[in-house]
Amino acid sequence: MTRQTKQKTLRLFALHEFIQDHFTKSDWIKVGYLTDSVELIEDHPRLLRSLDFKDDDYEGNSLQVLSKLISESHSNLYEIERFVEAKKATFIRPIREISDFVSTVQAIRPERVITFAPDVFRIPDKVVESNVLSVMMPFESKFSGTYSAIKNVCAKLGIDCKRADDIWDNSILIQDIFDLIFTSKAVITDFTDRNPNVFYETGVAHTLGKLVIPITQSTSDIPFDLRHHRALTYLPNAEGLLKLENDLEKKLAKVFG
Repeated sequence: MTRQTKQKTLRLFALHEFIQDHFTKSDWIKVGYLTDSVELIEDHPRLLRSLDFKDDDYEGNSLQVLSKLISESHSNLYEIERFVEAKKATFIRPIREISDFVSTVQAIRPERVITFAPDVFRIPDKVVESNVLSVMMPFESKFSGTYSAIKNVCAKLGIDCKRADDIWDNSILIQDIFDLIFTSKAVITDFTDRNPNVFYETGVAHTLGKLVIPITQSTSDIPFDLRHHRALTYLPNAEGLLKLENDLEKKLAKVFG
């Protein structure tokens, strides 16, 4: 292997290392236009499909296509390198100011923060609403009395109470739920019957640093790791729901006061 060939191979490997971690389908198509090789990329039997489905063979497919592009024309190597450098530049963005600190558990921004980019959700271009309470519970009719009790308290205290089925901003319900938790000051989660969606939504709320207020008809429904959070218990009858209203009024008056 000549020195020139070795250098070209090392440049190929450096490009591939970045491409396999950061390229999207759109990036591959753009590279195809830049190198006049759109058919090679679109007609490859596995490249884009393995990228879409995050299959194990994507690494090999991407290296194979990249190698072929570079072997067809030396100028392709320069074009792809320029494209990759431009894409890298988009990763360097200034850290946003305190307005994007969405935690409602901590009043002061901590010294150490992390940036995350979820795959399932989009980070909404919204701010935390100081008067919004979101409610996470099953959408079953047997919880209608519970939700009514919560709304009664919120109406009395002047709090904007929302549940995911009260809004329809996105075509995917889970995005509406994420947006609602993201913008809320506090989140009520009803663990009754150990509903898996509520568990999932509670995890999202904790990850976003939200003040979570658990309620339940049975303390045994609360996961063991969360039992240090003192849940408000209630029974689904008139007397029990009235008790829930009284307990919640005391709690929410402190949180939103």
